[in-house]
Amino acid sequence: MPATIIPTLPYRDAAAAVDWLCRAFGFTRHAVYQDEDGGIAHAQLIFGSGMIMLGTAREEGSGSIQYPPAGHVTQSAYIVVKDADAHHARAVREGAEVVAPLKDEAYGGRSYSCRDPEGHLWHFGTYDPWTKR
Repeated sequence: MPATIIPTLPYRDAAAAVDWLCRAFGFTRHAVYQDEDGGIAHAQLIFGSGMIMLGTAREEGSGSIQYPPAGHVTQSAYIVVKDADAHHARAVREGAEVVAPLKDEAYGGRSYSCRDPEGHLWHFGTYDPWTKR
């Protein structure tokens, strides 16, 4: 089996994040598991052939998903979409904060960047590096 990379993101309100990511970005629920407190222990959301995992961030504790310090971006995801303009419109309609407007890229494709309600940085575009060699 080839290597697979699945980004994992911490959210303070993972249940709200699951709903919002599905509405705004077009993810679909693959699996959602609750913890003993009724929160989201682990969720798997798919987009095309890709997946992200997320869970409820804890300030401390062994094995918990730690939330990064306020104001620090530790990683972000680029997601290939068929229509960047339509995806952008959907995300904006759901309240995504656009931090880089839609533009045609010099290396090909059309893209934009935004933040979700908890501040995670996302990049969406039509450039597919797997098809460009």
